[in-house]
Amino acid sequence: MGHGPTLSILTPGQIVAGAQRVRALMEGTGPLGVAYSGGVDSTVLLALAVQALGADDVVAILGISPSLAADERTAAHEVADVIGARVVEVHTHEGENPDYQRNDVDRCFFCKDELFNRISDEVVAEHGLVSVAYGENADDAKRPDRPGAKAATNHRVLRPLAEAGVDKAMVRAIARSLGLPNADKPAAPCLASRIPHHQEVTPAKLGQIETVEAGLRRLGFADSRVRHHGEIARIELLTEDIPRAAEPGLREQIQTLVTGAGFAFAAVDLKGIQSGAFTMALVEGRGV
Repeated sequence: MGHGPTLSILTPGQIVAGAQRVRALMEGTGPLGVAYSGGVDSTVLLALAVQALGADDVVAILGISPSLAADERTAAHEVADVIGARVVEVHTHEGENPDYQRNDVDRCFFCKDELFNRISDEVVAEHGLVSVAYGENADDAKRPDRPGAKAATNHRVLRPLAEAGVDKAMVRAIARSLGLPNADKPAAPCLASRIPHHQEVTPAKLGQIETVEAGLRRLGFADSRVRHHGEIARIELLTEDIPRAAEPGLREQIQTLVTGAGFAFAAVDLKGIQSGAFTMALVEGRGV
């Protein structure tokens, strides 16, 4: 099966009630900073925060580092403009932390911890923030491969979507009801998630991954993951796109794209896109 957006079978009343629960949890929390990536979860949280508190009492905080693709950075600003929310960029330096570079299964903890530290050091006082929230949803809260949640707990970061019982299906349904342009945007985990655990995360590897994924988008592939296996770029695509990748002409373009990014070989994974492929395998004891 493909890895497209979650389809919602929720009723309009359920969608309205879910959004209201989230807004109610944010009342009295402003001025509020929303850790914002431009993904649908943090976008919905940001939009509901603006509704609950007013645009003047909400700041979208976008973490900038080599693990954020340039296309994602641009898109995040565009969506925030639609919402009418201010965006503050903070440059994070998780890549300088040996614990992050080591790329164990808890890598995301050090990334989120760095982000929340930077928010505390650089944004809270300047913008008079009372609270900070991030876009963990109710499905995320049940997963064992989300070490970033521990960082949020340590920093007392709010998670209104999860607390309100809003899962991914409802997040997307709320996004559609609000007319958000990224309501059906595929999940876009950070570029570091493409590197197998216990293999070092470096800016060079992240750059290779970003180059190939951006090129695949230009070739018309709506969603992809480029897993970094040394000289091999293992490309995960939507299952319906896999036959197209083998078409004459396009196949050569993909090969040129991959070798131009510094890989020696391109391999298309017949399983298609696998969310959390590296981390879940280790957490569940299956290896990689």
